[in-house]
Amino acid sequence: MKSVIITGASAGIGAACARTFLDEGWRVGLIARRRDALEAVAQGHEAAVVLPCNVTDPDAVDAEFDAFAQQAGRLDVLFNNAGTFGRAALIDDLAVDAWRQVVDVNLHGMFLCARAAFARMRAQDPQGGRIINNGSISAHAPRPMSVAYTVTKHAITGLTKSLSLDGRAFDIACGQIDIGNARTELLDGIIAANPQDAPPTMDVQDVARAVLQMASLGPEANVQFMTILATKMPFIGRG
Repeated sequence: MKSVIITGASAGIGAACARTFLDEGWRVGLIARRRDALEAVAQGHEAAVVLPCNVTDPDAVDAEFDAFAQQAGRLDVLFNNAGTFGRAALIDDLAVDAWRQVVDVNLHGMFLCARAAFARMRAQDPQGGRIINNGSISAHAPRPMSVAYTVTKHAITGLTKSLSLDGRAFDIACGQIDIGNARTELLDGIIAANPQDAPPTMDVQDVARAVLQMASLGPEANVQFMTILATKMPFIGRG
């Protein structure tokens, strides 16, 4: 049975991916802060492993990766997904603490989880595995008043490239998926608050299938960057 850890697995894209991998017969480690929400995702699936953890805590991250590796025997894939948008604001209206909170989750947390996965993939026998980082359309084109989120997502592209390079010697592949307007609870709330400005959206299950495709490749193949977005989303074109 192949194994994957998914961070941010309690809701949204992470939960959709977790259910898809479980339905496909994978052993799935579920990481997020809320145990009750993780248990709801895991319900009915014997191959789900609930790993409540704050991804910004290095000791907690290492402990939960160890716990999963002991149960699963090895770690084949990490979907490094946990993130937060933070408060929409112009840079001079954004409190330094609010900036740090977004950087702590989106960059520091993703670094810690990638670090934990890389170490276990490097040490296990047979050696190797795959890390998939959740970037964003904002890794290419920002939304207004999203300076903290946008900066961290650009940084994730650097993390992806660095891991791809350093992982070659250990058969560790790294790719990035950049997602635009997947229909999740968060996006539904935004649309409900501003129905007149509802953006084009896509089914979150399309994202889950794309992540599964990236994760299921043989070790000799890698999707370096994938962009998946609502077809009519105004990403390409002159503004």
